[in-house]
Amino acid sequence: MAENPTPEQASEKPSEKPKKKKRSAGYYAATFFIKIGVTVLAVWLLLTFVAGVNVCHVQSAYPMIKDGDLCISYRLAKLKEGDVIVYRQNGSVKFGRIAGFGGDTVNIQGDTVSVNGYSLMQDVVYPTPAEGSAISYPYTVPDQTVFVLNDYRQDLSDSRMNGGVPVADVQGKVILVMRRRGI
Repeated sequence: MAENPTPEQASEKPSEKPKKKKRSAGYYAATFFIKIGVTVLAVWLLLTFVAGVNVCHVQSAYPMIKDGDLCISYRLAKLKEGDVIVYRQNGSVKFGRIAGFGGDTVNIQGDTVSVNGYSLMQDVVYPTPAEGSAISYPYTVPDQTVFVLNDYRQDLSDSRMNGGVPVADVQGKVILVMRRRGI
């Protein structure tokens, strides 16, 4: 005669493992495309709001940045004097070094640049001429703008010709320069 097992005996029985479901090729394809979509979204968000990638096509930032260099910029950086930045001006991307902020007074006499009465101490090889500037000195930088000078100071296509660069046009601080020429 068969006995009904008591609850203690039933729990002593080895438990059966549930059968594993077989996954179809469609499941793996869907998972793959979801991962690709999430990765593309993450890269897009990173390159839109956090970092920027630009190729330099001008010599205005020479010798720091040369024609053909790939530059990575950080959009969320707190800008300070002496930072090399990427900015938009007249529809083109430019590179320059911050010399002053809104409210500062910039003066160029001879080859000396001074901000608020103090000479700038920057690692720039070329002298900074004031001749040919479209602005007069001393120049008070308007609010919400930055005064930008090219590292190749003979090129006057910076704030000496166009005045202050609006902070909204600054795309970020250059944090990495990758040489692409001569490799």
